[in-house]
This record gives sequence, structure tokens and C-alpha cells, in this order.
Amino acid sequence: MALGICMAIATIPVPSHAAAKIQHLISPGGIEAWFVQDATVPLVAMEFAMDGGAAQDPDGKAGTGNMVADLIDEGSGDLDSRTFHEHLDRRAIELSFSVTRDYFRGSLRMLKENKDEAFELLRTSLTSPHFDGADVERIRAQLMSGLKRETSNPGSLASRKFLEVAYGDHPYGRASGGTLESLPNITVADLKDYVSRVLTKEHLKISVVGDIDPASLGALLDRTFGGLPSKSKLVSVPDIVASKPPQREFIALDVPQTVVTFGGPGILRNDPNFMAAYVVNHILGGGSGSRLYREVREKRGLAYSISDSLVWMNHSALFVGSTGTRADRAGETVEALTREIRRMGQDGPTEQELDEAKSYLKGSRLLSLDTSSKLASAMLQYQLDHLSIDYLERRNALVDAVTIEDAKQAARRLWGDGLLTVIVGRAPEAAQPVAAVPLKAN
Repeated sequence: MALGICMAIATIPVPSHAAAKIQHLISPGGIEAWFVQDATVPLVAMEFAMDGGAAQDPDGKAGTGNMVADLIDEGSGDLDSRTFHEHLDRRAIELSFSVTRDYFRGSLRMLKENKDEAFELLRTSLTSPHFDGADVERIRAQLMSGLKRETSNPGSLASRKFLEVAYGDHPYGRASGGTLESLPNITVADLKDYVSRVLTKEHLKISVVGDIDPASLGALLDRTFGGLPSKSKLVSVPDIVASKPPQREFIALDVPQTVVTFGGPGILRNDPNFMAAYVVNHILGGGSGSRLYREVREKRGLAYSISDSLVWMNHSALFVGSTGTRADRAGETVEALTREIRRMGQDGPTEQELDEAKSYLKGSRLLSLDTSSKLASAMLQYQLDHLSIDYLERRNALVDAVTIEDAKQAARRLWGDGLLTVIVGRAPEAAQPVAAVPLKAN
């Protein structure tokens, strides 16, 4: 019941958050955070990240970081797993961990009155996780069960195969959640080694939003993160450009709906043409008003939904989209989306499409930051992307500055070479593969 109360509070809209000034806070012990103080609701939300992520999984042991994220709150300090979670539930504290390809991330949400206990539970998770044998095997069994289910899930199979095609044996090509072959090989020693290498202060980024004063927050940050090692021990991850299109792969699976995942090399976040790419990608595949939605769903009724998005990482970038259709219409669907993407790559958007996209992207951003948790997540992402602390204030001007020529140039870069396409389902004509092109690093 208490957890439900906390989640209800966390979703109360707080429009003033998005307009609030972001402070650069430095604790007495030197821990840095971006911070928005707001007493609208008695809630504090924190997001943090450390460099590492799934790219730091040892060879042959994909899923190590993900197992750490699932186990690090399964008992720590003086508390076993059951007692630890009882403390979270009793105080309506939400604590979770996750990995992306580049980062180990954490999220903490609590009522103001419970902040001391919440930060203490986070501290012990980071500094003294138990990794008890019974807990490790229980979580391993859960993860293995999920992976077995994925072997009959067309969307999961398509996503995994797409990354294999795009990145080969690069760390980005590995399954971040591990495989049925790799998870049994991960030992408690591997989990502890990952913690010692990745969970440090060296690349720590923190964002906090809520009802807390700077002095109190600084003291809590020192107490929570101050005991972490100062230096990380990370394996170098090389830069890579995703495999050059066009390529097509097919996975046979006897399911009613065929899944199509498509994409190709993207544009890095620090590229001068990134904002133009972001705007023009919204025009192509950004929801129910996009070209792909209109051409594939509305005009032809080939799919219930279709969209694509830009994905940027520290060492590479992609655009990735997906849709699902009947097996007997898979070929027609692939042809329609390929034709529309090729047209966008050749001609770019119209002036009207560009103006409408700008208007939508400017108006929707502040609305998407209407809770403390959403704003904290956005602030953390800005830090990870190495953007300035005033980026939110400058963003609309950057959107406005995109010209039609900028948009056309970005469209050519993204879609001028065709697509990497993965089809999972009953064999259609569209499943015929095209010649593979070797990976290239930059």
C-alpha cells in the first residue's frame, strides 16, 4: 500500500519544475550534482549514472552488469534481501538500478520525510552488496526464464539480431541482458569485480529534483557516494560505425505477426548536424503524424503502428525503427517503408513539415517534464550528453535554428544508403538477404 501511495505522488504534474533554474551543486566533499529545489510536493527524486554499463561485461559473460543491477539491492550492509525490501516498502521508497550499453544507472524516489533512510539504503547497496549465493541463483533463474521466453518473441529476436548485424563482435553487438549461454558462466567473483571497476566516483553524474535544501542534499550526497572508490578501472571501448546498409536478415518463427526491425548508422549527439537529424527524424517516424505512420498504416493498413528513433551512445549512433504486420503482407510492408525512407533521404522534408515538426518539438518538451522524476531523468541525460546546464533554456532556439538545408543534409546522411532490415516471422519474399558489408571503425 505504501509503495502505491509513493507512485501516486510521483505522478502529480508539477509544471513549475520545467521552468525552474537548475543549480550546479557541489557538496562539501566534492560530489557534484545538478539540482532543482521545489517544494510543490513533499517528494525528492534522484537519478545517477556511472560510466561502464554492459560494454564492461567480460568476454563470454554478457549480462554481468545487468545481473549486478538486479542483485545490488538484494541485501546489503546488515540487511538480508527480505529485510532490505521490507525497509523500502515500509517507507514507500522506490530504488532501482539498470544498465545501458555505456552506463550503470540508479534511480531513487522518496517522500521528503524518509530521505535519510532512503539515501542510507542506497549507500549500502553501492558499497556493501551481499551477492549471497541463494539470491544470485534466484535472480539468475529469473533472468534465464526471461531469456527462454524471448526465444519465441519476434520483437526480442529482431532487436537482438539487428544489433548483431550492426555491430558484430563489438561490445555494442552483445546482448546487454546476457544469453542462455553466458549467464551460467557469471560467478559471484565476476559480480564483485564489476562493482569494484565500475561503481566509483570518477565519472559519477547526479541529478536531484524536489523538496530538499542544498545543504541537506550536499550532506546526503557525501554520506551516500563519498565512500566509493575514486577511480574506475574500465576496459577501453573503441568507436565504431554501424555496419553499412543495405543488408537484410530473416529469422524463421511460426507466429501470426511478422516483426520488422529496420535502421542504420545514426548521428552522434555531439555532431553539429544532430538537432537537424532529430527534427527530420520526427518528421519521418516520430509518432502518429509521421510519414511512415501515414504511408504504412493510414494509406495502406499494413500495420497497427510504426515508428523509428535516433539512438546515440558514447562510441556510435543508430536510427532504429520497428513495425509488425501479417506474414502475407510483410513483403509489401518492407517495400512501403523502404520506399518512403529512400524518398526522405533523397528529397528531405518540405518547409511545411519542418515548421510543423519544430512547433511540436518545442511545445511538447516542457510538457514532458511535468514531474520531478521526468525532470531528474532529463537533467541526467543532459549531463551524460555533455550539454551545458542551461541547455533546457536554449533548446527551443536550437530547434528553431534548423534550416531546410540542414534538414535535407541530415536526411541524406541518415537514409541515403538504405536500410539494415531484420524480419522475424513466417518466410515472406521480403526475407531474401542482400550482400553483407564489413564493419568499419572510426
